[in-house]
Amino acid sequence: MKLLVLLLLTAVTALAQVPYERIRNAPREPNSWLTNAGDYASHHYSALNQINRANVNRLKVAWMYQVRSRQNFETTPLVFDGVMYLTDPPSDVTALDLRTGRPLWHYRRSIPAGVPACCGQVNRGVAALGDQIFINTIDAHLVALDARTGRVRWDIEVADWRLAYTLTAAPLAIKDKIIVGSAGAEYGVRGFLDAYDPQTGKRLWRFWTTPAPGEPGNETWSGDSWRQGGATTWVTGSYDPELNLLYWGTGNPGPDYDGSVRLGDNLYSDCVIALDAATGKLKWHFQFTPHDVNDMDSNQIPVLLDANWKGKPRKLMLFANRNAFYYVLDRATGEFLHARQFTRQTWAKGLDARGRPIPNPDSVPNEKGALVYPDDDGSSNWFSPSYSPRTNLFYQTVREKGALYFKVKTEFQPGRLYLGAVKRDLTDEEPYGTLRALHPLTGELAWKFDLHSPPWGGLLSTAGDLVFSGTMEGDFFALDAMNGKLLWRFQTGGEIWSNPISYQFEGRQFISIASGSSLIVFGL
Repeated sequence: MKLLVLLLLTAVTALAQVPYERIRNAPREPNSWLTNAGDYASHHYSALNQINRANVNRLKVAWMYQVRSRQNFETTPLVFDGVMYLTDPPSDVTALDLRTGRPLWHYRRSIPAGVPACCGQVNRGVAALGDQIFINTIDAHLVALDARTGRVRWDIEVADWRLAYTLTAAPLAIKDKIIVGSAGAEYGVRGFLDAYDPQTGKRLWRFWTTPAPGEPGNETWSGDSWRQGGATTWVTGSYDPELNLLYWGTGNPGPDYDGSVRLGDNLYSDCVIALDAATGKLKWHFQFTPHDVNDMDSNQIPVLLDANWKGKPRKLMLFANRNAFYYVLDRATGEFLHARQFTRQTWAKGLDARGRPIPNPDSVPNEKGALVYPDDDGSSNWFSPSYSPRTNLFYQTVREKGALYFKVKTEFQPGRLYLGAVKRDLTDEEPYGTLRALHPLTGELAWKFDLHSPPWGGLLSTAGDLVFSGTMEGDFFALDAMNGKLLWRFQTGGEIWSNPISYQFEGRQFISIASGSSLIVFGL
């Protein structure tokens, strides 16, 4: 047994290298999955087509790996050079042999008792750069591991978990930096986005998402409310190497539902921000939901697309926001180009010509209760959309659910929830979900596939003209990417809170999904 492990580690030692240029060219290397969303444009698309519409009905389990945790299993694995790297909540990492699914090494982290987390002690994946694997931890550390052995190279504190800071997103590796987003807005933390040196762990820059006095945007906060302003960055963003710009969604302001203590637009909450990757300086921002009082959040994944807009080539961003509107922006300038409602909402009467929402006052939480669609989990959320260059369609799993919100007075206390309302789910209607295919430049519906309940699973589209996703009932399924016809379904036995990926190993294409407490790999 020791000899086998030694031989496996020797093989990994010889191969585990992921330089920046390799990640930048990830679309040309479909055999691997090198970054959280598959590529810097966050298409969550695989150019592999061995598994396709004609044979997907023959898909079967190749192997499974069981993790220890019973928390929501939200990992998106990385795959390269014969190894899969996955996270096991709250903050563990395992390297698996692709041939057998057997572990090569484990990194087990001891988590302090009492780490606060509004929505579970979860982790959504790792980043790879050079010969290192990087993980954000629930106790707000960034850790660099040797990709070959799992040994810790360095471990630094990003923020103080005792103040309710946590880290749940996968880091993003770009050039000579590791980008780290913050979490904890429901506890009134002040959000930020950081860059770190991958060799030393030294912080290179920090962008605070709630500006201090004297900084642009502070005037959008009343008094000192910016100090507990939230606007955390808890979903991995996207990157344009040509512009050297990072694109990142930001979360809700704090407190979530009581806007009376934070008058103003509350920048840069509910935004997508574009930062110079070299310096962390703000290039532009677009705020989807100014003065958010419904926890609409904008921690979704910006999808980057180069396409003709009104006859001219443009660098575009596609953004299916949690607030139920689909947006098209110019990602070089931040110019608003187009928006369209893509599912039911009641919080806004519409958008003006600049894309700014026209609020519906009936949706502001009050003592008698305000009915709001979508609820605070949103029409979309952290799970991945997908764009297929073959079909030229944008795919999104959509939550169809409303709720009542009753305003309550909340005083800020460090480490305590800072919400401003209580939520009551509706009992007179059944929430449901859909998987929607949208035309990317207009947001118009091409087709939809109904789901039994609001989903928490993301999407993968492939060159086999398939779309894969999963449900809270445990169904992992494949649709025809052209028309939404169901082609294959497998009952995994566990809730699906994760994003599928695809890779090729020894001439065979595989599809992988995390479900329940199992990582399941499928092949023909």
